[in-house]
Amino acid sequence: MKTISRANILIVEDSQSMASIYAAALEPEGYAVDHVETGELALDKTSEQTYEIILLDMQLPGIHGLDVITALNERDFKGAIIVITGHGSVEIAVECMAKGVTDFIEKPVNQHRLKFTVQNAHRQMSLQKQVTQLRQTYQNDGFEGFVGASPVMQGVYSVIRNAAPSKAPVFVLGESGTGKELCAEAIHRQSDRANEPFVVLNCAAIPSELLESEIFGHIKGAFTGATSDRDGAAERADRGTLFLDELCELHIDLQSKLLRFLQTGVIQKVGSSSDKHVDVRIICATNRNPQEEVRAGRFREDLFYRLHVIPIQLPPLRDRGSDILTLAEHFLQTFSDEEHKGFEGFDPDVESWLRNYAFPGNVRELQNLIRNIVVLNDASFVSLDMLPALQSLDIPSSPSLTQAVISTPSVPSDPLAQSPRASGEIKPLWRYEKEIVEEAIALCDGNIAKAASALEIAPSTIYRKRASWEENEKLA
Repeated sequence: MKTISRANILIVEDSQSMASIYAAALEPEGYAVDHVETGELALDKTSEQTYEIILLDMQLPGIHGLDVITALNERDFKGAIIVITGHGSVEIAVECMAKGVTDFIEKPVNQHRLKFTVQNAHRQMSLQKQVTQLRQTYQNDGFEGFVGASPVMQGVYSVIRNAAPSKAPVFVLGESGTGKELCAEAIHRQSDRANEPFVVLNCAAIPSELLESEIFGHIKGAFTGATSDRDGAAERADRGTLFLDELCELHIDLQSKLLRFLQTGVIQKVGSSSDKHVDVRIICATNRNPQEEVRAGRFREDLFYRLHVIPIQLPPLRDRGSDILTLAEHFLQTFSDEEHKGFEGFDPDVESWLRNYAFPGNVRELQNLIRNIVVLNDASFVSLDMLPALQSLDIPSSPSLTQAVISTPSVPSDPLAQSPRASGEIKPLWRYEKEIVEEAIALCDGNIAKAASALEIAPSTIYRKRASWEENEKLA
């Protein structure tokens, strides 16, 4: 089968004049256009050549357009199908959309509308191809210890892979429990330093008066209790990676010494007058906003800019969509094996609760939740009555989930139930859809990713629909 690298369009239209009009509108835009007059010829053509977009008339000689769509679906056609017909009806439109049709245009066709629709379909196909490639790259629903293949995490994986070969400092940002140390480890394992030391130092877990010694080391007698020479984290990480967790907890006086080390690569042990050069890749992390710390005078601005070369923002668990269930299932299987329990999955109402709970503690909280359930219970499926064991989470004891634990906004289950009858006016379907989506975005304080999660659609769908609505507004 021949594969075309640029956008390739097949027009299925029994009217030669109409097909010529479509081709005349699309070819100047850079599309390669072929034309056939029947459904049978269209099926033959698609078996010989790959098309990204098909413009399909419904009333064709021979087999009907709907039968063509059915046949294409049976062949697992990957392109976009845009139906163009002069015999449009709501019933046909609904049936077409149910069969996976991308869009539906009635004749006579406005050329501007045609070009806009094809452009949107082409953009959507390109995005789907990119997502497919990313999913193939991370086909095990994870990457270097991370679990989950949501679009936002695929973006994180991509940054990790691109940043790993460099020696440039990386600043990992994110709430507690989002996996900042795991991210640092992933960068190290993906780098050419993977076989060298990976040293972790938590700046919040060590008293400030001992931090300098922990980072740079000390010699015997440097201070009370220094009974022997000791290498610091920077020296132990020589030729490898040093991960400074919770960096914003570092005392302002020690920040200047860290800056000097970053600029020169030279360390001086506490109590020593000699210098030593080390080759260390620095990765740091914080759950604070480092720019706010700079403005507050708690973090040196020059150190911030020295470290903030490649920032990686880890998303909170509540913004990772289906990854929540993927992670929950992963933890359930892992802990069930460890504890020799028979858990196989979650009841549907538990899955609903997991999708809607805010998880302020992020992945760490989910991990602890699942471990608690597995340790205290044994069954085939996790049920709601197992959740109240963690009282600190304020989990409701009945299947009716309270708003107190739901972070995403509620969206009417029947968006059209009130509209036509209440207003006495029937509007185009896209206007109702627009109102619902805009309401969800407003309820999420403008966060499109969160609104998309609540509506159970992809964020890219909202962006695509917004462009379509803008065009519809112009044509209205």
